[in-house]
Amino acid sequence: MDLVVPARVVDGLAPLRRAPRADAGLDTEALMGEAVTVLDEDDDGWAKVRLDRDGYLGFMPSHAYLKGPSAPATHRVAALRTFLYPGPSIKAPPLDWLSLGAPVAVVREIEAGGRLFAVTADGAAVVASHLAPIDTVEPDPVAVAERFLGTPYLWGGRSSLGIDCSGLVQTALAACGIAAPRDSGDQETALGASASLDPRDWRRGDLLFWPGHVARGRHATTFLHATAHTMTVTIEDLATGLARIEAAGSPLRAVRRVL
Repeated sequence: MDLVVPARVVDGLAPLRRAPRADAGLDTEALMGEAVTVLDEDDDGWAKVRLDRDGYLGFMPSHAYLKGPSAPATHRVAALRTFLYPGPSIKAPPLDWLSLGAPVAVVREIEAGGRLFAVTADGAAVVASHLAPIDTVEPDPVAVAERFLGTPYLWGGRSSLGIDCSGLVQTALAACGIAAPRDSGDQETALGASASLDPRDWRRGDLLFWPGHVARGRHATTFLHATAHTMTVTIEDLATGLARIEAAGSPLRAVRRVL
């Protein structure tokens, strides 16, 4: 049936697939608490949705979202990942987990066992020190991206369990208060201003673009990216990495300066 209904993600991580099937390709992911718009639902447990954060369209399992209005987010997850508990106890079996950047609606705080918990609008609990006020802005997207070092590369991934190159850029910029498209091609055209292709002119945080790939300059001799070359988020020597990627048939195409 055709719908245009607001909803929010209620699973820790919800896939957005290219077709309404569990074996369809993963295009991106939505984090718990993120807003989506449900456009259509079928009888097999799938829905066509649009992610409010970046307008991405795809198919999501219908159990992963809850339709209707929700309490506005007051905080976001600032730790790389954290657990969602049924109550204020770290000994309770977690209900789910939350990745960095996930929005959370906190209604109150409670101390238990010498630890401060944030209680959500749904009655669950999160360790309060793992959250930051929703309007908190990180100063350095490179430092945010570095928290993901060692995270497995996952095509379409956007969480601390698995992430791809453009997902890492989008997530790090979001933590710094900067909205970004989801895909590297769109990031190349939409973000910042054009910068020199000469590495001697680069600054920390400059975005490096190849066809289908994006990395972030870290300092004069290294860059950081989520790459299928190592299947991780990794730091790579600048000269070696540029030469390796060019030898594979993809010379550097563009550099964009966002900050």
